[in-house]
Amino acid sequence: MSVSLDGKLVVAISSRALFDFEEENEVFEQGDDRAYMALQLERLDVPAKPGVAFSLVKKLLAFNQAGDDPSQPVEVVILSRNDPVSGMRVFRSAQHYGLAIERGSFTRGEPPWRYLKPLHANLFLSAHLSDVRAALGAGVPAAQVYPQSAHASATHPFEVRIAFDGDAVLFSDEAERVYQSEGLRAFQKHEQDKAQQPLLAGPFKPLLAALQRLQQAGTPSMRIRTALVTARSAPAHERAIRTLMNWHIEVDEAMFLGGLSKGEFLAEFEPDFFFDDQTGHVDSAARHVPAGHVASGVANP
Repeated sequence: MSVSLDGKLVVAISSRALFDFEEENEVFEQGDDRAYMALQLERLDVPAKPGVAFSLVKKLLAFNQAGDDPSQPVEVVILSRNDPVSGMRVFRSAQHYGLAIERGSFTRGEPPWRYLKPLHANLFLSAHLSDVRAALGAGVPAAQVYPQSAHASATHPFEVRIAFDGDAVLFSDEAERVYQSEGLRAFQKHEQDKAQQPLLAGPFKPLLAALQRLQQAGTPSMRIRTALVTARSAPAHERAIRTLMNWHIEVDEAMFLGGLSKGEFLAEFEPDFFFDDQTGHVDSAARHVPAGHVASGVANP
């Protein structure tokens, strides 16, 4: 009988996003992949430490255990530039932590993003910017993980918390282009004039929609909480809210910060992951929470 991932929330993730392989990666970056393979083989029975996206993956996989649906609504797949030998340590580390990850592709230095299409991936997390750009170009929500990011809080064990920037992430970069070319005043007027006109979708709208479907499917012990965290302020807030209403998608919280640094607000929300298109905001967030760079829109030519 054939196996299908249709209808599942599919997260593709690199080994460095899931586990802390920074020490080993220093050897890999020196260009001697055989020394790297030997090091990983030497440490085969040593579980890797959790990485930046570990909490997000662990909680999403908990949806497979929490509900009565035998179809298992979440699938996590490793897509890694690691070699197959090093892949053994990745799978053993996942098993050590009780992560039910069964599938993976290990490409020994070659870009793995091309396997996203047959996976029907809803999200791709990688430490390699070039892979993230290629994935976004192929229409897959993707972000470059910052390995130095703070790890997620353990305060909400039964709640997946995810925060999104608005323009160029959930929404198109239409309004951001006005801001970049004409300034704040023109941006505010543009958005006020078009408050009734929904923004076009950004690269992460499909992920937000998939998360809402997972939430609506319902489980007895796991839930999802989402937040929009944007530099917009009134009166530009209205178009963002009306766009979500037009999409029939809800977020639990919305923060219109008017240019304030996002990091301390995110520290209070305590997300398992935050997505933003501007590296300055990602840097601010990464000091407090797991964060990733969405390399899309006018801010990322």
